[in-house]
Parts: sequence; structure tokens; C-alpha cells
Amino acid sequence: GAIWVPLVSWLNHHAACLAHSAPVGVYLQPEEDPALLLPTLQQVSAIAVCFPAFHDGRGYSTARLLRERYGYTGELRAVGDIGQDQAYYLAQVGFDSFAPHDETRVAGVLRGLQDFSDGYQSTWARPLPYFLRRHEKR
Repeated sequence: GAIWVPLVSWLNHHAACLAHSAPVGVYLQPEEDPALLLPTLQQVSAIAVCFPAFHDGRGYSTARLLRERYGYTGELRAVGDIGQDQAYYLAQVGFDSFAPHDETRVAGVLRGLQDFSDGYQSTWARPLPYFLRRHEKR
């Protein structure tokens, strides 16, 4: 795997981080602005977004910014207090890997990815809203 560094370390030492042969991942806290990564975003192989508490949803916005506005295509990992109830929605905004702090939640998170077969609204995972997808099928 990747070497994980906090955002402030990446910003101050990204050249040194990239000198290692291992891929580098950046760890974002909920209050940190992902726009700070823009000058070096394509050099980051993975980004982990921290969810410190179940009720803290700032990471959803961070994911949408990274995927939709900034065009990030690397691994986007949700880390922290995540569970089955959130998994499907996390995937819809662009998370493609998950690391719950409580290892007993891993199976539930994987099940949660299958909770719904479809959704009405457009998301990063499904850019077209349901009514347009339904219209295309006809």
C-alpha cells in the first residue's frame, strides 16, 4: 500500500513524499479544504476522508468536490465512524473504498453497498437522474 500523510505534511513536503517508491495517500480531516490539493492533485494516488462521528457529513461534500468539481480519479477512501446505513450513499458521492474504525462493521458496510437497486437523483456514480435513465431505456 500507500504511505498515508496528513494534508499539512503533504502541502509542506510533497516533493519528499513523492521521492519514495510507494504511492502516497493524503488524509483529510473534515474541516480541511480539499481545494488545497489542486496544485498537486494528480500526484496523489489516494485520498482518505475522515468521518470522526456518524452524524458528521462533511466528508460527503469533500467527496463530491474532489470527484465532480476537481476531477479526481484516484482512490477515495471513507475512514472512521461509518456503517451500513451510510455505505450506499458514500459510494454515490464517489467513495470507492471504506475503512471503518470498528472492524466488526466491515461486513455491514459491504452489505450496505447493495441496500438500493436505484435512486431518483443524479449522483457522481449515476450522473443522470432516474427519469432520464428511464427515458433512455425506452
